Amino acid sequence: MNKIRCPWVSDDPVYIDYHDHEWGKPVYDDHKLYEMFLLETFQAGLSWITILHKRQAFAKAFDHFDVERIALYQEDKINALMADQGIIRNRRKITAAIKNAQIFISIQKEYGSFCQYIWQFTDHKIIYLKDHDLVVRNEISDQISADLKKRGMSFVGSVTIYSYLEAVGIFNNHHKQCYLHIK
Repeated sequence: MNKIRCPWVSDDPVYIDYHDHEWGKPVYDDHKLYEMFLLETFQAGLSWITILHKRQAFAKAFDHFDVERIALYQEDKINALMADQGIIRNRRKITAAIKNAQIFISIQKEYGSFCQYIWQFTDHKIIYLKDHDLVVRNEISDQISADLKKRGMSFVGSVTIYSYLEAVGIFNNHHKQCYLHIK
């Protein structure tokens, strides 16, 4: 029997696996939170399936999402990333990833972990949304986006942050017909 999934899920096995095993599942590990953060910021203006298909290349190119190493990247690494056909080769996004990594680390130091920082916006609770695909931002994503921008991050608009919050399970937004929807 075929499972009914959220309408945005295509028949691409990569998308199905992502939806069934990752999207909307709460993440509390800073390494995984950073991986998804970096991927979401590269997704801005592109389709998520494009990012998912390039995920392994991103992992290899960005030192398996080691935020400490990424924060130290210099011009030679930027040039190497710009030459890497496996990833999104956008210089602004690459340089933003380095600056964002530095700020991510400063947030970890300030709060004890990025997990503590990001989950505080919902009082450390999962928010079960009922809007499904009708909304692409809300007050929480607006607030987080504004705070991250104030700290100096780039490619962290409210729509990107909303998608990030869904991806890491802070927002659970499975469609009402989806087999993973919380009734």
